[in-house]
Amino acid sequence: MNNKSNKSILIDTNPGRNAQTFGIARELGTSEDLIHEPSVGVIGNKGDSQCYIGVQRKVEAVHQVLLDSLGYAPEQMAMRLVQPEYTIATSDGMRNGTREMRYSLIGREVTHDSVCEHLSASGLEGTIAIVACDKPPVGTTAAILEHNRPAIIMSDGSVKPGTDSETNEPIDIISGFQIAGSQDEDLKKRIACEACPGYGSCGGMFTYNTMQTFIGVIGLQPLHMIAPPSDDSRRITEFPLQLVEYLKICIDKNITPRDIVTRDSIRNAMIVSMAVGGSTNVLLHAPEIARAAGFRDFSKDIMSPEEFNHLSQFVVPVLTDARPYGKYSMVDIDDKGGVQVIVKELLDSGLLNGDTLTCTGETLSEQIVRMNPSEPDETIVYRVKTPYKPTGGLRLLGGNLSPSYSAVLKLAGVESGLENNVFRGTARIFNAESELLDALENNSESFQDHDMVIVRYEGPSGAPGMPEMLDPTSRITALCREKNIVIGLMTDARFSGGSVGLVIGHVGPEAALGGPIALIENGDTIVVDLNDNVLNCVELDNKSTMDTRKKQWEETVAAAGGIHPACGEVNTRLLNRMRKSAVPAIYGAGMHPDRELWVSDPRDPEISGFKPTNKYRLGSSKHS
Repeated sequence: MNNKSNKSILIDTNPGRNAQTFGIARELGTSEDLIHEPSVGVIGNKGDSQCYIGVQRKVEAVHQVLLDSLGYAPEQMAMRLVQPEYTIATSDGMRNGTREMRYSLIGREVTHDSVCEHLSASGLEGTIAIVACDKPPVGTTAAILEHNRPAIIMSDGSVKPGTDSETNEPIDIISGFQIAGSQDEDLKKRIACEACPGYGSCGGMFTYNTMQTFIGVIGLQPLHMIAPPSDDSRRITEFPLQLVEYLKICIDKNITPRDIVTRDSIRNAMIVSMAVGGSTNVLLHAPEIARAAGFRDFSKDIMSPEEFNHLSQFVVPVLTDARPYGKYSMVDIDDKGGVQVIVKELLDSGLLNGDTLTCTGETLSEQIVRMNPSEPDETIVYRVKTPYKPTGGLRLLGGNLSPSYSAVLKLAGVESGLENNVFRGTARIFNAESELLDALENNSESFQDHDMVIVRYEGPSGAPGMPEMLDPTSRITALCREKNIVIGLMTDARFSGGSVGLVIGHVGPEAALGGPIALIENGDTIVVDLNDNVLNCVELDNKSTMDTRKKQWEETVAAAGGIHPACGEVNTRLLNRMRKSAVPAIYGAGMHPDRELWVSDPRDPEISGFKPTNKYRLGSSKHS
């Protein structure tokens, strides 16, 4: 007897399962003849934000097309339909600058868990996911990869930019953050009311659109579905039909997510992320997606920091004039032909591998040939030979403050402060984001030219939850523009894709784990050298100083019962789980039960996956 028959017998002899499947079939309007067939369904991301408002109507549209597609006719799918399922997450934009922001990255993990539970317990053999906001799409992608049955993803789409009623300039959520320090309450209210009309996820090349582009290029989302806004009628009238057709192809050919998401497709996606000046958060999310696809160590299995920096410095330019470092939004990119224009330009320039498989059943090159996108308009989307910016948007930094080579700078967003690719600043310490926000709000005149603000104990374990710091970075950007000064910021936390300025995140190991960032003192000299891609504290080059400060830190931790008193309060099960199971940023900052295997000395080449060279050294010359 074949496996299908065995499965049917097991179901038929389970009275509860049998009664439930008949009941569901009646309520959903599907044939009772299909109840013991493999299941198919649609899932969506929901949460407390306008990012998610459009998701349900797309889910319902896809669900209806699935319903109409089921049956035993040759053109139909002989499958059981399950009711739509939704995940839940917080809103990054609404929570920035608050302690609730600790739940943002945790939301990626919660989405991952809930999608995993749904896919695995329901045994879905075919899934279509509608994703929104920043973190749920990544959690959804990771769960789909772990489940590894045919699946396809569609972006819910971006919110359209608002218009400043006085200047007629386009504005967005970042506009609101960048005037947070203003004393003009009428201005702040007007911008808040005008910045985000309609619904959809953040519209610039922030984290949402960086990751939607990433998910499309790795092959799990059709490229033409990335850029249209959330309220585009195609997302209701055309795309659901196409999604179901693509899912049929994947089911018929047994194309699974891990067939699609390979080393080469992830490398493609990283290159495109550089080319669009994408969010620093891609350096957290790409390792997590790679892990779910079967690649445990991103640096070793996909792309080393040395290669990443070589590509960003010398090979891959920025091709888009997009917010936050430029003028335009994803809606404008859609108007000029969409993400497929960028992918075609990179393919034609030999920078991508076009042989990778995608969810349409085609290779990446075949998908581009079929779509036949327009040429770059050279106002919003540029050519590789005549780019918007000559070097890629992201840079990884080593040095004695980042021995794990995890520190990341969004070079595309740096407005000033680099002389011959070097910034030299004076450390100003804040042991919590709230301390910095208080200083910016009540004592902004104390900030000086070439301060290097240090915000620590806000990493994956320390916060816990590794909050993004759009509020303080936006205030610092506004302060720098107002005073015509340069202030750098470095942290073991992370940034919004909307942050600009000389801001360095993911500095690791984090302060809560005793990383070098915990040993910096006020007045120390911090050097950012992009010629050698290093982040150094001059004082910590002295071994005696390093040892003395490390001993003092350890004594403080021991006296506090094993955790530094500057670490954030843990008062929920989720925060406790994050503190105890979060892996370092270089591995994605996710929750993993084998954490101890991930927090070994990152300077060990056998663990970190890359070996030091003269140019890309892992530490200072004295301590590498």
